[in-house]
Amino acid sequence: MIIGIGTDICDINRIARILGKFGQRFKDKTFTENEQNYCESKAVPENAYAKRFAAKEAVAKALAGEATGALNWLDVEVINQSSGRPDILLHGTAKARLSNRLPDGYSGSIHLSLTDEPPYAQAFAIVEAHKSA
Repeated sequence: MIIGIGTDICDINRIARILGKFGQRFKDKTFTENEQNYCESKAVPENAYAKRFAAKEAVAKALAGEATGALNWLDVEVINQSSGRPDILLHGTAKARLSNRLPDGYSGSIHLSLTDEPPYAQAFAIVEAHKSA
């Protein structure tokens, strides 16, 4: 069953300006080391950073429910499977928030779709609960 949906659109130029102004400080506050390595390996890093930022926002919205308070951006990590498909790893407060949203006897997963059409990057996240075996 679907227990949360979130979407976000991000202006790539805005992320480029933030990266230019705050540089490593912004990266370290917002993106894990793995995310930074991935983004920096791309021909246009700001596109990759913008997609990951949009993903973090979309996942935060999908996990929100009745919870209050912001998530730590580092607790929502965007990874890529060997196929290239984006996926989410939750840590800390984000992982706890997912656990709190699940009905008893259920486990959860997050489906993520990312795209960009400069100057925009977009993410869509669905949080799903499934009956535990």
